Amino acid sequence: MSCFCLTKGKPKTKHEQTSILVQETSFTVNEVEALFDLFKKLSSSIIDDGCIHKEEFQLALFRNSSKQNLLASRVFDMFDIKRNGVIEFGEFVRSLSIFHPRASEDKKIEFAFKLFDLGKTGYIEHSALKEMVLATLTESDVTVSNDIVESIVDKTMKEVDLKGDGKIDMEEWKEYALKTPSLLKMMTLPYLKDITMAFPSFVLHTEAED
Repeated sequence: MSCFCLTKGKPKTKHEQTSILVQETSFTVNEVEALFDLFKKLSSSIIDDGCIHKEEFQLALFRNSSKQNLLASRVFDMFDIKRNGVIEFGEFVRSLSIFHPRASEDKKIEFAFKLFDLGKTGYIEHSALKEMVLATLTESDVTVSNDIVESIVDKTMKEVDLKGDGKIDMEEWKEYALKTPSLLKMMTLPYLKDITMAFPSFVLHTEAED
C-alpha cells in the first residue's frame, strides 16, 4: 500500500489533500501539484512505495544513498513529522513550506533552532553546535583542525549565549537570527516561489554544480 494513502479513516482524494496543504502552507494549488510530481520522482528512486526513505533523501542530496551526514540526517528527521521513518507527501510539502520566501521569519528561526537542538532539550548546547559545525564543514569538503573548530564554536557561543549559562535558548537564538541575515537566507529557497515554472528540487540541480 502506498504511504501516500496511509491515513486514518477514509483516504482523502488528491484534490482534498491539495486544498488542505494550500490552506496550511505558503504554496498555491499549482505549486502543490508541481511538488507532487517532484515527490513521486524522489520517492521512487530506490523503493517505489510513495514515501521518501532516508536512503532516497541522501541519494537526492549527495547522489549516494549510503553516505552518512549529520546535517542530512537532521533535516530528514525534521521532515519526518510523524516520526515513522519515512517522509510522506504532506510532511514533504509542510516542511518545504518553511523554506518558501513567503514563510514567516519565526517559522524559519524555529526550524533552524530545532535543527541544532540535537538532544531535543530546548537548548543548543556547545557539543551539539560543534557537531553541526563539523558536519557542515565535512559536507563542504573543508578540513580544519580541532582547535579552529573549537574557536568557531566558542566565538559563536560567546556571541549568542547572552545569559552566559553555557547554552542557547530560543529567545537568544531568535535575537541572533534576526541580526544575522545569512542565517535566514540559508532557510529560504527562492525557487520555491517559481516551482511551477522551473520544476527544481533541492537536489536535481546539484549535479551540474559538482
